[in-house]
Amino acid sequence: MNNRLTYILVPLALLTGCATVQKQPEAVESSVSREAQLEAQKQQALPAKPKFKRKVAIGRFSNETRYGRSLLRDDENDPLGKQVSDILAGRLVESGRFLVFERPDINKLKAEGELSGEALDLVGVDTMILGSLTEFGHSTTGKKGFMSSTKKQTAEASVELRLVDVKTGHIFFTAKGTGMATVEAGEIAGYGSKASYDATLNDKAIDAAVSDVLNTLIRKLEEREWRTDILKIDGNQVFISGGTHQGIKAGEVLAVMDRGEQVKSKQTGFGIELPASQIGKIEVVSTFGTSESNEGSLAKVIDGDFAGTDLNTLFIAERTE
Repeated sequence: MNNRLTYILVPLALLTGCATVQKQPEAVESSVSREAQLEAQKQQALPAKPKFKRKVAIGRFSNETRYGRSLLRDDENDPLGKQVSDILAGRLVESGRFLVFERPDINKLKAEGELSGEALDLVGVDTMILGSLTEFGHSTTGKKGFMSSTKKQTAEASVELRLVDVKTGHIFFTAKGTGMATVEAGEIAGYGSKASYDATLNDKAIDAAVSDVLNTLIRKLEEREWRTDILKIDGNQVFISGGTHQGIKAGEVLAVMDRGEQVKSKQTGFGIELPASQIGKIEVVSTFGTSESNEGSLAKVIDGDFAGTDLNTLFIAERTE
């Protein structure tokens, strides 16, 4: 009798001790050399942070998939489209490489400004980022055995991003990112997890898709020329827009540029600004202001004479010599 009881209890103890199924990753031998892998990682890594932060705005992001769409929701109330833009905005701010401005909820900001008695003072940006969620879906697969079963949940997403020149509306760059998130649960002889669909997989898949394209997007944004405007010239003193938040520091030497003539291309129909010419240099003495919206810098003229020049034709750029 005791032997029969032992034969029954031992297998049960083994089953309860192995309730959760965990799939161990298989070792895969790479066909690419270690040197090639390191070189690829260097290509993916971002360059050092630029001296000056570019100004970018996150514009409209739409959901072009069927998922999450209904007659009760329009493009302005689409949660997935907003989720993509919110994730992207957060990543760009976290990078510390840009000044990021709000555009989709601009009407709400204007309304709030009217309530507080202060009109919204919009800041012009260098580039507008638009985009859409182009692919999205999830699937559940599994296996069943005599005394065990597993269930694997997968979510996949693809996003398309576009960089737009705010002066012309010209789309000068596009990029696509894809991402996937999975979770696996299992049970043996009735023990283990029986998870319903994990909704956080949607968030993780979209986040992975944005991450897939982020470095490429940042490199392209930083290729754009940094420039700022002159607020006032008072003798040898020059006041310019931008300060600490934009990367301007005391002792920085900047170039004073005279805009080139505006002409229209008969081939493309675009207005083209001919190359600007450097007419002087300034050295930053100090910065002032408390935020991106009200900060500026005081500089002194160290080369050139442009007092009395129309400020609308001048701008400040990085020194190239």
